[in-house]
Amino acid sequence: QVQLVESGGGSVQSGGSLRLSCAAFGYTYNTDCLAWFRQVPGKEREGVATFDHDGSTRYADSVKGRFTISQDNAKNTLYLQMNSLKPEDTAMYYCAAGSLTYYSGGYYCVMMSESYNYWGQGTQVTVSS
Repeated sequence: QVQLVESGGGSVQSGGSLRLSCAAFGYTYNTDCLAWFRQVPGKEREGVATFDHDGSTRYADSVKGRFTISQDNAKNTLYLQMNSLKPEDTAMYYCAAGSLTYYSGGYYCVMMSESYNYWGQGTQVTVSS
């Protein structure tokens, strides 16, 4: 069983930065993929970034060039560095752990909620204009 605990959310002004952390506890079997998702009330949860077990990363178009996902293996912690924040980045942010998904001829970490079976409790990010 894997337990994920997020921290680092808060309120910032537009253009500011935050770093989210996600500490993982427990056995990480079948968790080749780590990811950050976000959700606004009344909307579907959307993928923000993924981190594959081989170190490859993917980002949603809306955050490319502004957000960076990384992992500290020694600390069993996943990070999301968020720079140049915009009001539209306001959401509850969740970290997730899951398995590779077969897509377009290969196995990848995808930004689909169904591919992730472990979730944290979420941390709120609010960006004011």
